Formats: sequence, C-alpha cells, structure tokens
Amino acid sequence: MTADGDRLLRQAITYGGGWTVALGAAALLGAAAELLLPAALGLAVDAALGEADRRWPLAACGLVVLIVATDTVSNLASGAGTARTTARIRHRLLRHVLALDPRRAAHYPVGDLVGRLAGQAADSGQAGSTAVIGLTAALPPLGSVVALLLLDWRLAVTFGAGLLLLAAGLRAFLTDASAAAAGYLGVQGRIAGRLAEALHGARTIAAAGTAHAEIGRVLAPLPLLRTHGTRTWTTLASASGRTAAIAPLLQLAVVAVGGWSVAEGRLTPGQLFAAVQYAALGAGLGSIVATLNRLVRTRAGAHRVASVLAEPPRSYGTATLPAGTGRLVLAGVTVHGADGRPVLDRIDLRVPPGATVAVVGPSGSGKSTLAAVAGRLRDPDAGDVFMDGMALRRLSPTALRHAVGYGFERPVLVGETIAEAITLGSAEEDGDIDTADERSGAGQSGVGQSDERSGVGQSGVGQSPSGRSGAGRLARLARAAAIDEFVARLPDGYRSRLDETPMSGGEAQRLGLARALRAHRLLILDDATSSLDTATEHRIAEAVAAHPDSRTRLVVTHRVHTAAGADLVAWLEAGRLRGFGPHRELWRDPDYRAVFAGSAPSHPGSTDLPAPSHPGSTDLPAPSHPEPAAPHPEPAAR
Repeated sequence: MTADGDRLLRQAITYGGGWTVALGAAALLGAAAELLLPAALGLAVDAALGEADRRWPLAACGLVVLIVATDTVSNLASGAGTARTTARIRHRLLRHVLALDPRRAAHYPVGDLVGRLAGQAADSGQAGSTAVIGLTAALPPLGSVVALLLLDWRLAVTFGAGLLLLAAGLRAFLTDASAAAAGYLGVQGRIAGRLAEALHGARTIAAAGTAHAEIGRVLAPLPLLRTHGTRTWTTLASASGRTAAIAPLLQLAVVAVGGWSVAEGRLTPGQLFAAVQYAALGAGLGSIVATLNRLVRTRAGAHRVASVLAEPPRSYGTATLPAGTGRLVLAGVTVHGADGRPVLDRIDLRVPPGATVAVVGPSGSGKSTLAAVAGRLRDPDAGDVFMDGMALRRLSPTALRHAVGYGFERPVLVGETIAEAITLGSAEEDGDIDTADERSGAGQSGVGQSDERSGVGQSGVGQSPSGRSGAGRLARLARAAAIDEFVARLPDGYRSRLDETPMSGGEAQRLGLARALRAHRLLILDDATSSLDTATEHRIAEAVAAHPDSRTRLVVTHRVHTAAGADLVAWLEAGRLRGFGPHRELWRDPDYRAVFAGSAPSHPGSTDLPAPSHPGSTDLPAPSHPEPAAPHPEPAAR
C-alpha cells in the first residue's frame, strides 16, 4: 500500500503540467537569488568602505526585486498547479469508486469516501508544489555550506556540524509525524462514516428517541482522534523547538569563527557580514520543518486515496447482445455474504422471453440479491448469468445499460435536471425535451392508449412510434411511470433542476421507474412501487404489462396480487429456489401461502394487475422450446 501511495505521488507531480514546470523554474531562480544576495550585500558593505565596486548595492537591489518576482510567480503557479492536480485526482477517484463492484465499495463507509474525495484528494493535489518547494528548501542550507567553504573552510566545518544535528532531528520528526497523520486521517474517516450513517437514518433515530446514544456512537473515536492530533502537534512543536534552540547557537558559532578570521586577516568586514547572512539563511530551517509537515500530510493523503484506487474495478467486455427476445438464464448462480454464508445457493433459473416473473420469498431469502445478479449490479461468486445466450460479464457497459433497467424502492436520481434523471444523465436533444414538455400536460396522461401521442399500446414504452424518430420519448416514459402530471406542474418542466425540485418519496420512485422503463431487454423492479397509492400502482402496472415486445420483466415483491398477475413466480427460501411456476400451482403449497401472511387476501386466481401482454396466462407452462440443461461455458477470455 505504501508503494501505491508513493506511485500516486509521483503521478500527481506530473498532473500539474506546465504549472509545475513554471513553479520549479521560479523556485530555482528565487533560491539562486537568495544564495547570491548575502554575497552581494557583503560586497555592498565593502563598497561602502571603499574596498569594492560601487555598483554592488544596485546588484543587491536587483536581487531583492528578483526574489519578490519569483515569489509571486511561485505562489501563482503553486495555486494553479495544485487546483489542476486536485481536480484530476478527484475525477480519477470518483470514476474509480463508481466503477467498483458494490461489495468492494461497501468496505468504505460513504462518509469516509467523501472525506477521501474532498480532503485527502486535496492533500494529494499538493504533491507537485510540495516536491518543488521541498527540493528548493534544501538549497539554502547546502548552498550556505558551499558559500562558507569558499569564504573560509573553518566556517564551513562549524556550520556543517550544526546542520548534521538539525538533520537528525528532522528525520525523527518525519517518521513520527507520518504515523500521527495517517492515524489522524483514519480516525477522521471513521467518524465521517458513522456520521453519514446517522444522517441517513435520522428519522428512525428521532422516532426511536435514541439521538443521544447515536451521538455517543458517532463520537466514540474522538479520544483516539485527540491522541493522534496531540501527537502531531507535539512532534511539530518538538522539531520546531530543536530548530529554534540550535539555529541561534549555530549562528553565534559562525560569528565567533568569522570574527577570529577577520582578526587574522582572512576575511574582510563585508565577507564577515556575508558569512553571518549565510549562517542565518542556512540555519533558518523553520521553512523546512513546515515543508516536511506539508509533505507528511500530502503523503498520508495520497496513501488513503491510493488504497481505494488499488481496489480492482469491475471488468466489462466489449460484446453487444445478439438478436434475441430477452431470454434470461441463471446457471448455477451462487453468491456469498460478507460472513461467507451463501445468500444465493446454486440457483438455476430460466426465464422465457417476454415473461413477467415475480420473485417472492420471506425476508432474507435472497430476492434483492437475485435481482442484482440478474442485471449485473453484482457478479455471482460462482455460476453465470446469460441474456439471449450472451454472458452478461462479456457485455460492454453501454450494451448492458441499454439492455437492463432497474426500478428501486429508493432510487438515487443522477443528472442536473428531470430530463437527465430519466435518461441516466444523457440530456435529450432540446427538441425532444421541448416536445416532452408540450405533451406532459394533464389530459394526455392516459397510459395504455393506442394513439400516436402516448406511444404505449402500439410501440411500447421506450420505443419510438412510427414516424416520430424518438421525439417525445421523455413524455412517454413519464406517462408510463405516472410522473407526467407532476412534471407538468413544474415551471420548467423537464428542464427543472433536481436539487431545486421538492418531491415526495413516491414521486422520486416514479422518476426512477421512468428511468428503468428505458430498458430494451430486461426490466427489473425491486419493490419499486412500495411508496405508491393503489390507483397509481395499477396505472403503472398497466403500462409495464402493455409492452408487447420482447422485454422480460423481473419483479421483486411481497404482494400476493402482484405474484398472481405475473406469468411465473420464482419462490426463494434461504437462498435456494424452492419453486418456479405459475402462481396458481404454487398456491396449493401452504408454505408458499405463508410467504404472503399479512398481505391482502387473494384467492389463487385473483389479480389486480392487467393480463400479461404476450400470449399466455398466469398459469403459463414452461416454454415449449427446449432449454439446455446448462449454458455452454464461455471462453476464458471473457
């Protein structure tokens, strides 16, 4: 992990581009000017005594102007380079986090990831300026030794001995400060993670009256945070104290040796003045301590960012789906939980194309995990998932996104506007959004109409009706998800900003459904209508069932009427597939009926959902075409 962090630091230095180069040039030029200034001042003193050229005072003034100019350029280049590097690291980290397998991402609490993205990425972004400033900060002490050696070797020996003492102290500071900084950032991330969890469950905490206990849980690591913080400041104070004690003594020693050399005639008064200035310049290691402290924090931040970047991202293939009708096959699928126990255990499931399959089972039976595996939100630990004969892991991200749509109980909406939330962040053309705005008013919100305006009943949700070339697609998706009337009431319609649009849980859920309905092959609804009233749920069910093409539907539910309205039911129990068939047949088993205990009463044949859109009924038999016992294994290259 240390190697990963150091590698990221080296990469971050290059991210600054031309700004880092400009900073290096300005810093080197400024350091050279600082080293020349004592000699120029010494010659200026000798010039005042009539022992040197009268132009040396002007040269000293020119060096002062150069130091000021290079310092200004250094500050500008440092700020711009740091901003550029920080932005690049943040983009890289965010892209990587979003590309991780959910199980790997779950190792890092949300608050901790936010801390790494906001705080530690900014620390890492200072790598270029810290490296340049660190290198140039070492030039004054080394240059002072060389200058004193040129003046009198006795001065160089005296000054060099003092520098060795200071360097030993700085090495100890670097080791202790690194450990303290890493510990501090780690505990800080732990607190941030607990805080994010508490904020997510704020309503539950308030209802339970456990706010005081939750505050104690979130702040429990504070004593450890204080320990690391105290260690950091103690280490810094100790290093500064040693520098403050040794530096004046070192300067006095140089003055004493220099005075002796003047008395012996080895130095002029101006050279003695220059020697004293070099001693002050080289012994002023306070800037080096500050630079080392900055380096410690930068390195600690880079290591925390690198630890996330070291997690392998989910791999994708490059394939596209072959022509097909949405046949879904789960072959020997096994998924283990964090404790190693199977959440899904050797699931073999063949879903006929275009069928609606309800996934039922008691809590903890693996319903949501099966839904996640079916659309590759999660990869199985064993077995594979195929769609129309193609393993999902071989598909490109674009092919997978177009093929599969998810509707969740609590969807996370992405994008700037309502339109982008429905189109997964890809804004439609302005003309399409305008058309959608025009068609989203009340009076055109019927679902299942066969006219050209609704697009449902002729071409299906998410399909362009003849002659329309996709115009008004947003309106059709919104009508199908029963969110069109809500959008019509917004002043800016589909261009309304998400962060400025107040909405209920049901409205957010319907926006998520509209997004899911874009799927071409497989629509997965994981309790996606739980926040809706009965009338709205029925309206959406009509839209989903009215899709007459090949799209397959997988519906995770605990409602008996939803299971009764499906073509087939996958009954899970303890991670195993207990049964798979029509609801009417499964209803004969008392254990199956017990799954719906407490649900609305329903006799086996009843349903509140519309009849399936494809040929067949709720007692649809297994597909007539032969299914393979198991799909042929794909090449290892997948």
